[in-house]
Amino acid sequence: MSIFLTILLVAAMIATVAMLVRGLVIFLMNASNDVKGEGGGPSASALKSNKAMQYRIFFQAIAITIVVLILVLAGKH
Repeated sequence: MSIFLTILLVAAMIATVAMLVRGLVIFLMNASNDVKGEGGGPSASALKSNKAMQYRIFFQAIAITIVVLILVLAGKH
């Protein structure tokens, strides 16, 4: 069970980093275009970046939950 949780934890950590990098890349690629915009609401790139960061938070919460689960199971032994 511990090996399985460790693999899940690593997968969640990789997903977290991947979403962080993806969100930052989207943000940096389109930041200058957003500054030049007319202020008519959020652009499509801003919404994409925001969604990537929401996924990052989701994967980060999963990783934290798995760490807590590993610690609880380790405390029982």
